[in-house]
Amino acid sequence: MSTTACPYCYHRIASHRLWYQCAGRGTPGRAGCTTEVDAARQAETGFQGRSRPSFGPARPIGPAPARARCPGCGGESGIRVCPCCHTPLSPNFAGSKSPLIAMVGAKGTGKTVYLTVLAHELRAGLRRRFGADVRLSGDRQGDAASPLLWLQENVDAVYDDHRLSAQTPQAQAGRREPLVFEWRQEHRRLGRTRLRTSYLSFYDTAGEDLTTQSNAVELAYLGAADALILLLDPFMLPGARQWLGLPKAALTSAEATLDVLGRVTDALRISHGVKPGRRIPIPVSVAFAKIDGLFDLLGPDHPLLGTPPAAPYYDEPAGQDTHERIRALLDDLGADDVDAHLRLNYDRFRYFAVSALGAPPDYESGRVDAGGVRPHRVDEPLVWLLGAFGVVPVAGRT
Repeated sequence: MSTTACPYCYHRIASHRLWYQCAGRGTPGRAGCTTEVDAARQAETGFQGRSRPSFGPARPIGPAPARARCPGCGGESGIRVCPCCHTPLSPNFAGSKSPLIAMVGAKGTGKTVYLTVLAHELRAGLRRRFGADVRLSGDRQGDAASPLLWLQENVDAVYDDHRLSAQTPQAQAGRREPLVFEWRQEHRRLGRTRLRTSYLSFYDTAGEDLTTQSNAVELAYLGAADALILLLDPFMLPGARQWLGLPKAALTSAEATLDVLGRVTDALRISHGVKPGRRIPIPVSVAFAKIDGLFDLLGPDHPLLGTPPAAPYYDEPAGQDTHERIRALLDDLGADDVDAHLRLNYDRFRYFAVSALGAPPDYESGRVDAGGVRPHRVDEPLVWLLGAFGVVPVAGRT
């Protein structure tokens, strides 16, 4: 039976057997169900608000119908929810193939700023580039604790107030609500044009969640992830620290890159049940964040400082060239052990050099450069993964 990961609780579910949520309409002479805290939803996602009860299909097997009557009040409902966490899902979710993309990195890699800028680019530049309809998905995108509010507060902080986002708190029992985007666009195949919807779920981990192997394993979304954006801090590479003369405030972690990478690898092997003699099968975008800190070291003519054309496809030859240049840079910085670990533990990985801000911030004051936010290649790790899942076209693939 084909399953897909719920973008909110990360359990694998059958999209043709979704549950329902009472609409609260009731029937003549019978009041609709009232709202209450859903214990399952609270346990699975951390959601503490009130909602109407959820219920499963009446038939034990086969596809669930689009609508069903609530056993509590008799009212009909077409609101579909995840059978595990009871979070309402978009009407387009049934039958969709939705890659769950996890994002991880150690403390100090700038995950929150990167996710803020990437989400902003998704709804602006990327949407236009691929002619897609991109929007936040979910039923609590507007309340006081919503992912929308989280995103807007961070966008305001970084883009308008020119200040860095606050440090992400640690997850409680591995649960924090993710940012879920619905990506809808036309696909042409065999002479026919069809609409296809994909769901992208991004989860901002605290760096402390990866400080031990047990914490990393507890993050349940790693086990459900179909792909991974792994943010690494180039400042933690031995050669970079030696050559750059970084201010103390820029070095927010003493964690060696290989140690963090090893714990992520162990967590993925355990959660995906990968045998010792096999490589991890999911594609991994290995993005070196804050690459702006290496701009002077690389020199103004270095290809990594250029920006590829914003074409409506992923350019495979250009991406491979970037990959090889970063591999050479790792060797120059005395970090060839990072490349060896990735080669021997992952089937598919691709290097990227990104900067969410486009210029080094003032690490002492936590202020963005006076020139404002100028994202540098932040979308490439995501576009490569979207190409791997067939969501966007890939050019030049052999």
